[in-house]
Amino acid sequence: MTLTKSKYYFEALDNYPYNLPDCLEALNYALSYDPEDADSLCLMGRIYSEMLLDYEKAKLYFAEAMQCDVTNLNTPKYYIKCLLDNEDFQEAEKLINYSLKIKGIDKYAIMYNRALLSEMRGSFKNALYFLKETEKYCFNSESLESVKARKKFIKSKMPKKSKKVKETK
Repeated sequence: MTLTKSKYYFEALDNYPYNLPDCLEALNYALSYDPEDADSLCLMGRIYSEMLLDYEKAKLYFAEAMQCDVTNLNTPKYYIKCLLDNEDFQEAEKLINYSLKIKGIDKYAIMYNRALLSEMRGSFKNALYFLKETEKYCFNSESLESVKARKKFIKSKMPKKSKKVKETK
């Protein structure tokens, strides 16, 4: 039974996001075999969040996935992104704090989203601080370049300090 569910889940994952009809068909089969499979529920949440932009429905799937397996490594990063896109900042912050305690989670992705949360709240200094912390979890050049580019972008959004000109007589 587990092999069949996994087969359909991987088929759905393989079709996402380019072939959504086949993805949904396979995902529905996977969920019919195991309605509490956190990875399948997470993928369904991603479809609603990333493709259909139905954040409320996506949040229901993500919440159910978290309830079924609180230690799932995939769900938090996509759930956090959904919460940020829906401007549910307090929920996102709680989930970020919880996620950082999960053993084996991709701390780079979670900390990057933490910086994004600060940026979305308008706290550019905090965003820069969290990006500096994110650098500790960069283990390839692409992620490090992404952090550096984000820092540069945030600095460009910060108000410039005006220089006071002294009047001389």
